[in-house]
Amino acid sequence: MFKLIRFLITHGLALGIGFALGIYLLPVLTAPAAPSNAEVSSSAAQAIYQGDFHKKLAGSDFLHWGEGRISISAKQISFMGSIAPGPDYQLYLTPTLVQTEQEFLLVKDESAKIGAVKTFNNFILDIPENIDPASYRALLVWCESFGEFITAASYR
Repeated sequence: MFKLIRFLITHGLALGIGFALGIYLLPVLTAPAAPSNAEVSSSAAQAIYQGDFHKKLAGSDFLHWGEGRISISAKQISFMGSIAPGPDYQLYLTPTLVQTEQEFLLVKDESAKIGAVKTFNNFILDIPENIDPASYRALLVWCESFGEFITAASYR
């Protein structure tokens, strides 16, 4: 009986760890190629606003963080740096800087979803035509699947 219990516990633990690693690593393994530094620099040259992602935000931790320079033009948002890998990341423009899940949920209805972030080193996203970046003050990366704050930055 003891061997059966030990077997179930050890194999259940291994299965759980494998599942968690799969959720974490699958987006990394299936991510498209990130834009080069030259491509991001070219997009950033058109920037009207800039900001920085920092690892030391209230809602960031060792699995949820971003670090680098974000540049916002009238048509694109470009990022040069790194964000923690994970599934279903979305970029939002927000009316104020938010640093936690709870703060974002309070302003999510007032925020503008720009699009999916599929790369974890550098990205460039087109801004939908109906969204004016000048109407917002900050942006954030949000994990839709798990309702997790990843990182944020003020740009105005």
